Amino acid sequence: MPEEREASVQLLKNFAPLDGLKRENLAALAKKVSVRTMPAGRLLFKEGDTDKRTIWLVSGMVELREGDRTVGIVRGGTPEARSPLSPNLPRRVSARAMDEISYLAIDSDLLDVMITWDQTGTYEVTELQAEAGGGDDWMTTLLQTKAFHRIPPANIQAIFMRMQRVPVRAGDVIIKQGDEGDYFYVVVSGRCVVTRESPLNQEGIKLAELGVGDTFGEEALIAEGKRNATVTMLTDGVLMRLNKQDFRQLMNEPLLQWVSTEQANDIISRGGKWLDVRLPSEHQNLSIEGSINLPLYFIRLKLSTLDRNVPYVVYCDTGRRSSVAAYILAERGFDAYVLKGGISNGANLPLRRTA
Repeated sequence: MPEEREASVQLLKNFAPLDGLKRENLAALAKKVSVRTMPAGRLLFKEGDTDKRTIWLVSGMVELREGDRTVGIVRGGTPEARSPLSPNLPRRVSARAMDEISYLAIDSDLLDVMITWDQTGTYEVTELQAEAGGGDDWMTTLLQTKAFHRIPPANIQAIFMRMQRVPVRAGDVIIKQGDEGDYFYVVVSGRCVVTRESPLNQEGIKLAELGVGDTFGEEALIAEGKRNATVTMLTDGVLMRLNKQDFRQLMNEPLLQWVSTEQANDIISRGGKWLDVRLPSEHQNLSIEGSINLPLYFIRLKLSTLDRNVPYVVYCDTGRRSSVAAYILAERGFDAYVLKGGISNGANLPLRRTA
């Protein structure tokens, strides 16, 4: 069975470009990186692979093959092993363990963000952790989401610098359904529950429980609408919050991909799908041929019904509801686009009307 052990700062300093990171930032990264083992004969990666992992050999020997030809052998502990194995994607070679090996693997996007942050930041990871409290899990969770990989590193630095720490108690109502939206929140420690009232259920239907690294409050900020749910703390904890203006400028704008009708039709022709986030009655009345209807208020609950390998062009009447839905999808790793102007744009859309 492969084994794992936590990496030490001392070990990480043996590898490039990790050796260039500030010690404090390297310490934060070390907590999230394991040294893994692999038995002889197993493939570490194949030629043509596109998985975004940066891999270094710690010990043992790895054979690098291009097709049927051996193009190199790397031994752990040598100068050659200081650099990542075949870092360019798609991989140009296959890597096979010649004996039992140990190696490090780090998400390449996370590494890129950390290095950029380290090089440009006056703020260090440990300072941010100390200010927020609750350890670094929430930060690493955020940095590893696909959403953050699309946000420029300079924005990420500004986001963390502008966030405010908010200690909370069990029972505190953080946002209330019907109120104006003012902040975007990240859970640093503790747990909270999301509920929504309806005319038939004044107590509120439970939509979700949130924990460390989870986010909430974005919908009202994007749509310039009122809060569509209530969030209440189940335990004592700590939240970080970002005000509306900073959220829109630093997180929302970089994440949304707006497309014209022509661009949307091109995405659909290449295997994409239309996603209508209006109410079922609106969809029934007028919709784009072949579109899936998933109302905005259901989208978090029904994410499992969508395919992460399919690009979605999200639409509503104007672009307001669809921009909220696309943000939620992008935040959770989907490839989502927003139709500019919505269905009311009408031109060159394959519309289906109910008489």
